[in-house]
Amino acid sequence: MKIAFTAAGTTWDSMIDPRFGRTEFFIVYNDETQETTVFDNSAVKNEAHGAGTATAQKIFEIKPDVLITGNGPGENAATALKQLDMKIFVNAHNMTIKEAYDNYKNGKLQPL
Repeated sequence: MKIAFTAAGTTWDSMIDPRFGRTEFFIVYNDETQETTVFDNSAVKNEAHGAGTATAQKIFEIKPDVLITGNGPGENAATALKQLDMKIFVNAHNMTIKEAYDNYKNGKLQPL
């Protein structure tokens, strides 16, 4: 299973980025192979409009089974993401990627 996290950095100790649309990075963890991949999403930070939709497009390319973020995607991005067979969990505020993963595994994150 591939789990994508919105991240403010590139390591397990990085904080969850609460912003879906303007997250700088996605950290994707494959819990079957235990491999971690980082995707740079910083190109959207200068977008005046449509950052959420552009970020949703990146998620379509990554194709995770689970997305973990802080605030969740905005309305347009959420509509686009519904086309994926993916579960979204929110409210991972003030957590590192590792803490968010542990909270997800223990059923402590809120599904969108």
